[in-house]
Amino acid sequence: MVNNIAAQFGHLPPDQAAEETANHVRKFWDPRMKTRLIDLAAGGAADLGPVAYAAARLVQGTGDNGLVAP
Repeated sequence: MVNNIAAQFGHLPPDQAAEETANHVRKFWDPRMKTRLIDLAAGGAADLGPVAYAAARLVQGTGDNGLVAP
């Protein structure tokens, strides 16, 4: 689902798209969904696109969006 949300911000530069995606997740996602997203990113989930991965890092609060999945 986060990849679909990130795609909606595809008209923006990647760092801004990641921030907007993270804002959406922060505002509308259930805490369990946020935790699952952070866990996926921490595990280097290949299912996350670069913007979705960066958004997960921002939601986690690392401040490092990097826009490069591990």
